[in-house]
Amino acid sequence: MLFAGIRFFISGIIILSIAHITHRSFGLKDGVKDKILGSSLFLLAFTLLNTTLHYASFYIGLSHSQGSRAAILNSLSVFVTVLLACLFFKSDKLTLRKVIGCAIGFTGILALNLSGGESGSITLLGDGLIILNALCGACAGLMTRGVAKRVDVFVGTGYSLSIGGALLLIPGLLMGGTLPCVTVIGIMYLLLLIGISTIAFALYNKLLTCNPVGKIAIWNSLIPVVGAVTSCLCLHETFVWNYVVAAALTTAGIYVINAQHSPK
Repeated sequence: MLFAGIRFFISGIIILSIAHITHRSFGLKDGVKDKILGSSLFLLAFTLLNTTLHYASFYIGLSHSQGSRAAILNSLSVFVTVLLACLFFKSDKLTLRKVIGCAIGFTGILALNLSGGESGSITLLGDGLIILNALCGACAGLMTRGVAKRVDVFVGTGYSLSIGGALLLIPGLLMGGTLPCVTVIGIMYLLLLIGISTIAFALYNKLLTCNPVGKIAIWNSLIPVVGAVTSCLCLHETFVWNYVVAAALTTAGIYVINAQHSPK
């Protein structure tokens, strides 16, 4: 949590610095200036869901689960986002194609536990927190448009990462978190993760404000495919057969939801 706090705090500061250099507005937009308390609470809730609770759950859950398994479980957020977006946004309509695609994706997630002996059984600290992390990500994704109505989305992303990162630092330090061994390779990993957060969050949040939420969110289902493969390659984890099935089904869910009818 201490490492995550440092990562997101610095990333948020970088985004806010860029926003300042490019002369973006840091205040509330004209339509909500008379709703300071409500807007502030909304932005705080977004910060907690998008960064603090989201990544506290992810890092703790990841430490009690295999990386490949966690990557596939995390794809739950994609399908939850697609379905909830149909309830909250007129641009996202619930169709049979979306229902089928999400059903295929959920089947892929369930496929993780088809062979409990190899892939492991469900655990609260592992799978439970990864699922909580996925739900936080889904809710935060739905709130992004609300953020854009209140502040510049680039600035809102900076607020979320910097404040959310600071809120991760506090419990990390109180729980005895330290950095006992600072190495060059460790600093390189930290800088790489900061760069990923800075670029990815800024681009993703901007995309969510300009396109149907479900259409953008579903592409996150590619994460389990990459995550499962790289975990086995880099962390030397055993790649069991149900990972292949789970990754294939979640990827199929993307295709079913996004595939367009052929022109007649």
